[in-house]
Amino acid sequence: MKKILVMNAGSSSLKFQVFGRSGTELRREIRGQIEGIGTRPALIAKSGEGKVLVDRSFAPETVSDLPTAIEEIRTWLQTLGGLDLEAIGHRVVHGGPMYSRPVRIDDDVLENLASYQELAPLHQPNNLAPIRLAMTINSSVPQVACFDTSFHRGQPMHVDCYALPREYYEEGVRRYGFHGLSYEYVAERLRELDPEVAKGRVIVAHLGSGASMCALRAGRSIESTMGFTALDGLPMGTRSGQLDPGVPLYLMSHLGMNVDQVTDLLYSSAGLKGLSGVSNDMRDLLASDAPGAVLAINHFLHRCALHAGMLAAALGGLDAFVFTAGVGENAPVVRARIADRLAWLGAELDPAANASGAIVISTPASRVRLMVVPTDEELMIARHTAGLIDAPWAQEGSGNQI
Repeated sequence: MKKILVMNAGSSSLKFQVFGRSGTELRREIRGQIEGIGTRPALIAKSGEGKVLVDRSFAPETVSDLPTAIEEIRTWLQTLGGLDLEAIGHRVVHGGPMYSRPVRIDDDVLENLASYQELAPLHQPNNLAPIRLAMTINSSVPQVACFDTSFHRGQPMHVDCYALPREYYEEGVRRYGFHGLSYEYVAERLRELDPEVAKGRVIVAHLGSGASMCALRAGRSIESTMGFTALDGLPMGTRSGQLDPGVPLYLMSHLGMNVDQVTDLLYSSAGLKGLSGVSNDMRDLLASDAPGAVLAINHFLHRCALHAGMLAAALGGLDAFVFTAGVGENAPVVRARIADRLAWLGAELDPAANASGAIVISTPASRVRLMVVPTDEELMIARHTAGLIDAPWAQEGSGNQI
C-alpha cells in the first residue's frame, strides 16, 4: 500500500504521521513527534492503534536543531523497512497573496514561500526546512504545501483589507487569518456530528500555544481574530496578540529598540509568558497561585470573551461555540470560564459534561450549543495531498523510498 508522510514543523517540535492509502481511503498508521529540540529532545511514535513504537530521549547536542530532528525521524522510519511514499504533505503557515489552495512544491514555489518568512518568523522557516531536506534526499517524491491561510481566502475585500491606501493591499498587506487547516477539519467534522449546527453561525476557538478564533457561516470562514501575521488577536503562549500599532513605534522611537528586538519581544517574550513571568504553558499557569499567573489567565479569558463578541457580531448571532486544540480540548476550567463569559449570548454550560470530556458540553436549555471537537490538522494535510497527487501530472512521483 502506498504511503503519505505528513510533516508539521513547529518552533521546538516536529510532528509527523504516516497514512496508508487505498483509493480515496486514508488510514493512519503512525503518529509521532520529536519534541524539546535543543533542550530535552525525545522521539515518540505510536501506531494507528496506539501501540508505542518508539520512545527515545536524546542528549540536547544530538538533536540540537530542526535538520537533526528530521534526520533522526528519517533514520527511525528506515528501520521499519522503508516506506513506499506517494508524497509528502507539509503544513506551511503562510501562503501569502499568491497561494489560496494547496500546491505541489517546486523550486519556484519554495522561493516564493521563503519570501513570506518575515510574516511568520516562528513558523515559516521551520515549515520549509523539511521540504528542502526532502528535495535533497529524493527530489522525485512529490511534495505538497498545505497552508494555514487558505481556508480564510475568498472573503470580500472590505473584510480582509486594512484602512490603508489601496496599493498596500495589492502588495499583499491584508488580513489572512491562520489555523486554517484546523478550522477546515472542524468545519468538516461538524457536518458529521451535527449537520444543523454546521449550517449555522459558529465560532471555533483554536486555543493552544498559538490561539485564535474563527467565525463560520455554513462552514465557511467569514472572519478571524488573526490578520496579516500570526501575532494578531488573542494573547498566546509567547505572542502578544492584538496590540495598538503605536506600541512598536513607541518601543523603537522612544526606547531605542530595533526591528529584531521588537520582533523577538512580540513573538517570543510576550503573551502568557511575558505577562505572567511564570510560564507560556497554560497548564503551569493553572497550577500556580502566583499573581502573575492569575493575571495572565484573567487577561486571556477577558480577550477571548471580547473577540467572541466581535465574531458573534460579524455572524449576526451565534448558534454554537466550539473548543478545539490543546487548551480547548484538555482544559475544562478554561472552557468553563469562557462559557461563563458567553452567558449573555445564551450559552449555558453543563458542568458534568464539561468535566467528562463530552462532545456537547452545554445544557439542553442553552441557546448556544457548546462543543468540544478535537482537531486533526495532519489528516487534513493528508487529504489535500492525496487530492493533488491524484492529478495526472503527479503520477510520475509514486514509488519512492525515504
